[in-house]
Parts: sequence; structure tokens; C-alpha cells
Amino acid sequence: MLDFLKQRRTIRQYTDKAIPAELMTELLTAAAQSSNTGNMQAYSVIITTRNEIKAQLAPAHFNQPMVTKAPAVLTFCADFNRFSKWCEQRNAVPGYDNFQSFMATAIDAMIFAQTFAVAAESAGLGICYLGTTTYNAGEIIEVLNLPKLVVPITTITVGYPEKMPELTDRLPLEAVVHYEKYNDFSNEKIDTLYAEKENSDFYKNFVAENNKETLAQVFTDIRYSKKNNEFFSEKFLKVLQQQGFLD
Repeated sequence: MLDFLKQRRTIRQYTDKAIPAELMTELLTAAAQSSNTGNMQAYSVIITTRNEIKAQLAPAHFNQPMVTKAPAVLTFCADFNRFSKWCEQRNAVPGYDNFQSFMATAIDAMIFAQTFAVAAESAGLGICYLGTTTYNAGEIIEVLNLPKLVVPITTITVGYPEKMPELTDRLPLEAVVHYEKYNDFSNEKIDTLYAEKENSDFYKNFVAENNKETLAQVFTDIRYSKKNNEFFSEKFLKVLQQQGFLD
């Protein structure tokens, strides 16, 4: 199992083979066993396989090709709608229209999504996470008819891989693992941790293609700029307010 996880790849190109309904059910059943707050299972997933609905979702994901090409698009949501309705029907007063509850359900939705992803990959499927979900959550809410207290958190495209890409590089483990307490990084340590990434031909070409001096500038100026981060932050906060998680 560990060797399998070490070899995982993000798959963006899929064959036309449909995912059997029985397999999808089996994967979701396994994923539903994942840990969650208070065993409330305050999450949901919308499975989109119809081409017309995938086409409606595509603009919210910046028209990335895998949204329309993948056999299935799974939108994982923070969801206190169902649980709150159950409380109300049982003479209990729910108090989940707040930021703390949103954080709890968002974390549970991500755990559910990642458990599904690992299960799917172990069954020979390929997956790709779409980080665009929270960028345009409002548009996704409209397409999928999500009610109050339901917010899309992440999206996974799923299908049988058309081809296996190269493994994506990762930082040395010491960049992300701390023992006992957080150990902050010296300038020298930062240089060491990022040396292999910065010196690879792939990233050197990446820097040149974007007309930047350093790889870090590609991230700060182009891929994830402060301007864009603030813009999408404001959009998402409005969605949380609209969906009932913020006053």
C-alpha cells in the first residue's frame, strides 16, 4: 500500500470507458467510513456524468478540459443542510449557521474526498483535484442547485487513465514534517529545501516561459497572485454569507 501511494499521479486525460455504477457505489461506501466530526457526516457529494451538466460546470473551473472529458465529476460539499433539518424534525434546535460549523464540515468533506480519491486510485481509476471550486463556488451552487448551508469545497474528476504521466516532484520530507514543535526555517535551510526543484530543467524552463527571474515569482506574480487571492477570498466570503454560514 505504501509503495502504491508513493507512485500516485494526477490524471488529467481519460479514456472513454464509463465507470461502472457498482464500482462507484463501492468506492463511495468505502469513503463514507472516513473519520468525521461527531459522526454527523455533515458533507455531501454530487456526481455529474451527464455531458450537458458537465458543460455547465466547466466555466466555473476555467474550462479545464478534464471537466468535460472525464466520465465523472464529483463535487464534494460542506453540508449542514441535511443534519439541521433532521434536528428540527426531532424537536432539536440546530446551531450550525456559523463559521466554526463551516470549518468542521469543510474539513470532513475534504477527508471524505481524499478517502474516495485513494479508494478510486486503488481500483485502477485516475483522479484530478480541481482547486477552482472555491474560486467560483457561487456559480457551482447555481448549476447544482445547492441549498442553504451547502457549499462546494473541492471537485475531483475521475476516470480510467489514458496514459500515465511522470511522477510530480515533491519537496524533501523535512520541509513539511516537524517533530514535537515547529522548527522555523533559516535562509540557508530554505535554499537547501528548494534547491532540487529550482535547479531542475523543467522548472528552469517554466521560469523562462513566464519571463521571470525566479520560480517563486511565477507563483507570486502569475499563478497565485495577491490580487487574485484577495479577489477570490472576497467572492468566497460572500458565498459563505449567502449560504448561511456567516452573518
